[in-house]
Amino acid sequence: MRPFEYARPQTEAEAVELLSDHDGKTAVLAGGTDIMNLLRRDAIQPRRLVDIKHISSMQGIRQADGGVLVGSLVTLEDAAESPLLAEHRSVLQVAHAHKAIQIQQAGTLAGDLCQLPHCWYFRNGYGLLGMENGLSMAEAGDNRYHAIFGNRGPAKFVSGSRFAPAMIAWGAKVRVVGPEGEEFIPLEYFFATPKTDRQNVTVLRPGQLVTHVWLPSRTADIVSGAYEVLELNGLDRPQAAAAVTLKMQSGIVRDARIVMGHVAPTPWVAQEAANALIGQSVNEDTASRVGDIAVAGATPLSMNGFKVQMARAAVKRSLLRAVGQLDEALV
Repeated sequence: MRPFEYARPQTEAEAVELLSDHDGKTAVLAGGTDIMNLLRRDAIQPRRLVDIKHISSMQGIRQADGGVLVGSLVTLEDAAESPLLAEHRSVLQVAHAHKAIQIQQAGTLAGDLCQLPHCWYFRNGYGLLGMENGLSMAEAGDNRYHAIFGNRGPAKFVSGSRFAPAMIAWGAKVRVVGPEGEEFIPLEYFFATPKTDRQNVTVLRPGQLVTHVWLPSRTADIVSGAYEVLELNGLDRPQAAAAVTLKMQSGIVRDARIVMGHVAPTPWVAQEAANALIGQSVNEDTASRVGDIAVAGATPLSMNGFKVQMARAAVKRSLLRAVGQLDEALV
């Protein structure tokens, strides 16, 4: 681990000022469940670590602007137990899927959205794109856990966020503060696919900070579901995931959002699959057909073709979970 400055702001404004120095070579410490590993592995080399855990405005969950505003310091455990989030079923399903107690008690929703990839080339010091001598190590080497969508460019890793698919499907936004003020960014447009190691996996610029996540309130005609495909039912990370929100009327889908996770450098919106659901009822047959549509454009690498089937299954099962039919389908 390399030496760095440590700063502990008390306000959002102080945090922005501290993050704006050192030409953006700073890092944020919140729950700390991942960043300490990155520092130990020398995968990141910040000149300043900004500890935001004492900023009171970034704590708590409250109603705001026709939805729920979740502070960036809210832990997964607190989110899962909040009555204000009780009807966002897909979000809670992801929260309960985290088996590690330390992640539940220390990890935060915003931290999950902002985390860096779990690509083993990146985490072993080969840069965000996993390059050596100008060549992609993932493309030529072991790419079992890498992208099957959006992988035509140099980025082969998958987005590390487990909550992003469910939140994007809900139409979530993130509140970002920075030197130029504050803005709310639709979460769908928050993620980015870098083309060089100097770029990032989000649109955050130097000095900017995510302070809150906003989710719209659920109406009576909305149902949601999420499903993660794991190698083991333990502490491993998903191989593929999907989340859906459906607007239903008399058992018929009137609007749909389907978002896949852990299959591309960003959360992957399956728009054609969602369009195919409109005017349909959700059952095992339609869910299977929509799953096929969702993965039709996959471009697996040399060793991860199995992830196509996993992504298909995640879409199908998230749809069935949303309408309460998943247990029947697994019999």
